[in-house]
Amino acid sequence: MALVETRQGTSPVILAFPHTGTDVPADIWERLNDNGRILADTDWHIERLYAGLLPEVTTVRATFHRYVIDANRDPDGVSLYPGQNTTGLVPETDFDGKPIWKDGEAPTEADIAYRLAHFHAPYHAALAAEIERVKAIHGVAILYDCHSIRSLIPFLFEGRLPDFNVGTDMGRTCAREIETATFEICAKAEGYTSILNGRFKGGWTTRHYGRPQTGVHAIQMELAQVSHLATEALPFALDEAKAARLRIPLQDILNRLEALASTLTR
Repeated sequence: MALVETRQGTSPVILAFPHTGTDVPADIWERLNDNGRILADTDWHIERLYAGLLPEVTTVRATFHRYVIDANRDPDGVSLYPGQNTTGLVPETDFDGKPIWKDGEAPTEADIAYRLAHFHAPYHAALAAEIERVKAIHGVAILYDCHSIRSLIPFLFEGRLPDFNVGTDMGRTCAREIETATFEICAKAEGYTSILNGRFKGGWTTRHYGRPQTGVHAIQMELAQVSHLATEALPFALDEAKAARLRIPLQDILNRLEALASTLTR
C-alpha cells in the first residue's frame, strides 16, 4: 500500500488525514509492546466520517500509523504545547503516558531520521503539492486538518473534551471569516459542545501551512471520539447512528468553507 493516498478534486477545500493510518512496517511492529500494538491513539474512522460530504474535495491521507512517526509534528521535534504533556515526533508513550515500545526498543536518533525521510517527508510533499495545485486553480486554498481523540485523557487534559475542538493558533492560520464560520456552526449544533483554540489550537500541519497572507488558510478540527464511536476502547467501532448525525454539521462546515473561498481572493 502507498504511504500516502491522494484524491484530487476541484474544490478549494483540502482535507488532510495524518492520523487515520494503521499500517506499521513489520520491523517496527516487532519493536512495539502489547500496549503499543493496540494502536489506541489512531484517529479511528475519521476518513469514513468525512467521506462524500464535499464531492469535489481533495484528500491527502497518511496510511502509516502515528507510532511510526507523527505526520502532524514539527520535523525538528519542537513541542506543540511547551510545558504540557503531549507526545512527540516518534512517540515513546501513548496518550495515557504508558510505554508503547519493548524494553530497549525505543526508536533511536537514526530511526527517527530514517522515518522523517521515508514517511513524514513524503506525506508533506504530497500535501504541499495539492495545496499549490488547488491554489493555482482558485487563487486560494483552504486546508482543513481532520482529527479525533478520546474524550477523556487525564494525561493530556482535565475533564471531558468538548465534541468540536477548532484550532487556528489563535487566529493566525486562517482568515477570520473561516474561523468564525466554522465555530459558529459548531456552537449552534444541537446536542454538541464546542471550543475555539482550547486544549488543541492546531497542530504542526495547521501552523506550518496556514499563511492567510499568501492565500493558504488552515484550520484544525479535533473531534471527541465519543461523538461518533460506539466505544472509545477496543474495538473502536464506528457508531453509524452517531456518525450520521455528526456528518450534518460537518457537511455544513465544508460547504460554508467552499462558499467562502471565492470571497477570500477579492
